[in-house]
Amino acid sequence: MLVYATPADYTDYTRAAAPADIEGELERASERIDELLTVAVYRTDETGMPVEADKREAIMRATCAQAAWSLEVGDKYGVASAYKSVRIGSVQLDRGGNGESGPPRYAQDAVSILRRAGLLPGYVIDGPYW
Repeated sequence: MLVYATPADYTDYTRAAAPADIEGELERASERIDELLTVAVYRTDETGMPVEADKREAIMRATCAQAAWSLEVGDKYGVASAYKSVRIGSVQLDRGGNGESGPPRYAQDAVSILRRAGLLPGYVIDGPYW
C-alpha cells in the first residue's frame, strides 16, 4: 500500500505536532486519496508514486489535509458518512435516510488541492445528495 505522506510532511503541513498514531492516520488518509484518484491520469515511478514533482506535492498535501480532517472530526475509519447518528454506550447506530446522511467522507481541502493540481477531472459529490 502506498502512503503518500510522512509524519514530517504532516507536521509541516499542519504546523502542529503530529499525534502518536500519525502513521496509521496517514495510511487511512492515503486510502481515501486513492479513492479520489481512481480515474486520475498521471505518470508514476516503479513504486507507484507520482513522477512529476507538482503532482507528488499535491497528493502529499491532500493526504495531510485528509488526515488532519479525519482527526478533527473524530472519524478515523470514515464510517460516520454512513450514519447520521452513532452512540457507543449501549450502541445506537442510525442510518441516514430521506436524503440525510452523516458527515462527508473526504476533506474538502484535500479535494480542492487535487482539483487545482489537475488530478480530479470532475466534481466529488460527498454528503447529502441533491
